[in-house]
Amino acid sequence: MEAIGYLLIGLFLPVFPLSILFNALFVRIANPLLRSVFLVAWPQIGVLALSALTAEPAPWLTLCALITSALYAFRLLAMREIGRWTGFLATSAFALLWLPATAGTSPSQLGAYAAAFSIPLAFITLLTRVLEQRFGAAYIGLYGGLAQSMPRFAGVLVISVLAATATPLFPAFFAMLHTLIASQPLPAIVLAGVWLIWSWGAARLLQGLVVGTADPGPGYDLDAGTTWGYAIGLTALVFAGLALTGSRL
Repeated sequence: MEAIGYLLIGLFLPVFPLSILFNALFVRIANPLLRSVFLVAWPQIGVLALSALTAEPAPWLTLCALITSALYAFRLLAMREIGRWTGFLATSAFALLWLPATAGTSPSQLGAYAAAFSIPLAFITLLTRVLEQRFGAAYIGLYGGLAQSMPRFAGVLVISVLAATATPLFPAFFAMLHTLIASQPLPAIVLAGVWLIWSWGAARLLQGLVVGTADPGPGYDLDAGTTWGYAIGLTALVFAGLALTGSRL
């Protein structure tokens, strides 16, 4: 029964091939707000279910999690549609939650790690909708120069992508760092490789959107109130990251 339980949890902390269901559900949710809630709530369900089981996760689940994370990290590099890009990054990140779970991390700390990964992804999902409203679609490389034509949007997007890909001072960075330190040498090497690929994927995304020649069409940008809302949220993430690392020192 424990094995069946861990397989079901594999839907919420996705491991391949169960990760296919997560991505299928994600792309079927059209409303950006519901997509964001889905991203935040989905791994938390897995963490709660994991805390209800008493047996330690089997070693093969950790292996599956690493393979899943690496697979979806590589898929980031070929993905141009930003919605799917976000879903693949979420899959890669959520799968890694199996590593601290097998290392004995408390459910509350594991839930904090899940939130560290999912909240920036929720921001990107909301920002993707802005691109769809502005251009009719959200594709990397389809248009560029957003730093010139939509400077507020570009600034928020850059910081959100950095937060989602575990850049220092954001909570995901400390979640990855703690997981890396607690891992055995071989999983740590794979984890570091996944982390590097995330950064590569983020650079490709931002290069395809933010830099380049601006669209000569009519301007459209985030209003001041919305920009401040994102700024407050991202600043809160930085303070949460500092608090997260302080709790582990």
